[in-house]
Amino acid sequence: MNQYHRAHRQSINERDEFWAAEAARIHWETPFTDVVDASRPPFSQWFVGGRTNLCFNAVDRWAKKQPEHTALIWHSTEVERENRYSYAELLAEVQAVAAGLVELGVGRGDRVLIYMPMIPEAVFTMLACARIGAVHSVVFGGFAAVSLANRIDDARPDVIVSADAGSRAGKILPYKPLLDDAIARSQHPPRAVVMVDRQLAAFQKVAGRDHDYAALRARHLGAEVPVAWLESSEPSYILYTSGTTGKPKGVQRDTGGYAVALATSMDYVFQCKAGDTFFCTSDIGWVVGHSYIVYGPLLSGMATVLYEGTPVRPDGAILWKLVEQERVNVLFSSPTAIRVLKKQDPALLSRHDVSSLRALYLAGEPLDEPTATWISQGLGKPVIDNYWQTESGWPILSAQPGIEQTPLKFGSPSFPVIGFDVRVFNESTGEELPAGEKGVVAIVPPLPPGALSTLWGDDQRFVDTYFSSIPNQQVYSTFDWGLVDKDGYWFILGRTDDVINVAGHRLGTREIEESISSHSNIAECAVVGIADALKGQVAVAFAVLKNTTVIESEAQRSAHEAEIMRQVDQQLGAVARPARVYFVTALPKTRSGKVLRRVIQAVCEGRAPGDVTTMEDPAALAQIQAAVG
Repeated sequence: MNQYHRAHRQSINERDEFWAAEAARIHWETPFTDVVDASRPPFSQWFVGGRTNLCFNAVDRWAKKQPEHTALIWHSTEVERENRYSYAELLAEVQAVAAGLVELGVGRGDRVLIYMPMIPEAVFTMLACARIGAVHSVVFGGFAAVSLANRIDDARPDVIVSADAGSRAGKILPYKPLLDDAIARSQHPPRAVVMVDRQLAAFQKVAGRDHDYAALRARHLGAEVPVAWLESSEPSYILYTSGTTGKPKGVQRDTGGYAVALATSMDYVFQCKAGDTFFCTSDIGWVVGHSYIVYGPLLSGMATVLYEGTPVRPDGAILWKLVEQERVNVLFSSPTAIRVLKKQDPALLSRHDVSSLRALYLAGEPLDEPTATWISQGLGKPVIDNYWQTESGWPILSAQPGIEQTPLKFGSPSFPVIGFDVRVFNESTGEELPAGEKGVVAIVPPLPPGALSTLWGDDQRFVDTYFSSIPNQQVYSTFDWGLVDKDGYWFILGRTDDVINVAGHRLGTREIEESISSHSNIAECAVVGIADALKGQVAVAFAVLKNTTVIESEAQRSAHEAEIMRQVDQQLGAVARPARVYFVTALPKTRSGKVLRRVIQAVCEGRAPGDVTTMEDPAALAQIQAAVG
């Protein structure tokens, strides 16, 4: 791993030289004077004095260089439609939206909230905001009115762009009633609302406030809107972390550092180049969608696939069908999606030609070894686990085949990505820990290009939240437990607040989940720590079976539970054995696929579940409640 280690060390120890070279990947209208200003830790500013523009780098320069090359491919299995746009066509659509926003009074630094499904107009709007220097804030489509109102009040947008409805698994979700309710609740309502009418749900316009997207587009199609050249550190967008309760936590991203980081990652992490096709199955409401549906692929001159649908509709082969149809080179999805596919007919993995696919990347939550093994063997392709957060903007840990091909270890997201000085610390003393010892995964500042620059409107909260939890250290806490093995491979063991203390033994729920998931009949599981008068806490597991016929009677259920407990006992020891294993058909998750462990824990302890507005399927919560009685 000589090449990787050399590159990573240089990105940390010779930051100016390394990142000045990487910055050449994008266009600078005005050259930067300093690579990084870290004189006010933990804040840092990248490419100081340089002026650039995300939209220009993602669209204009490629529209000039390769105008007829495909830029955006939209597939919807919800409405059975598809559209594709060349770089020249994408530029025309973006400029039309930009002109419409300008007509509505939006300018540099103003906020535009985007509350939309996975449709091309959402991408056009994001890029249009970047073009004119407006700050966009995308909120996941269909988000509850109270949560949406909180985000409106925090971002204070001048304009909101939305749609009549989204669709999920064939079910129409009207957006306009939620949006009107949220605006009515907010203290800082927008001046204007722009609506995309998909003809999915009838809605009423508010006179003097609501505008029609199609009419604005028609009025401005063919317009030429000048690019706003932003100083590198000016904000590009605000993105609120999923599951936030109380005052929303708005991650603020810069412009120049983000562009350089994504362009660099497309080469080193994803090993892609102009003309390739990239398919990310995330949603634009999440950070993965921002970075690897919209900006990353387009900054690199690639075609990006925008998908509205689920991994199992019309059947469990839809992702592979799209890979075959669009000759996808890299697929980026989540462990949750793959675990859903594990419950489908294995023959679906070989129905389509996936020879164009170079690798499958998975992120969003820990990837368990059984799932990684199953999909790797089924596809015959490398499966690259990568670990990151909304705050980081791009992967913190990952293999980096664009620098050097390194062996993969299933269950590990490999190594720190260039620019990230990642270490493991003792949560009580702040001592840096050696290989093999568990601790809190943290990043030594300055944070690299592309990471959050602060929290929107709240610098002190930025410091207090991320840089004040580890004693005697001013380092960015990921709030995840982890360790490095003797070979230098990193392992993420779960959130620091998901650690179970059983009779003085600290156990990461991730380890127990990994053990349970290795059982041949387990599709996925979640483990939480439950208060116990004798031991402090005990582990309780909720498991989704691949084959439910094995528990048709109470005796069968008990036998299957005992079998899984024995497996954990054998693999991790008796101290890690769950007190109970409950069998359910679904786990409560956010719309981004994260298991709501805090909700499960609350139900088990007889407490109110708290904020469940981010939950994808309320029926899953009802199952947990029924299981524990």
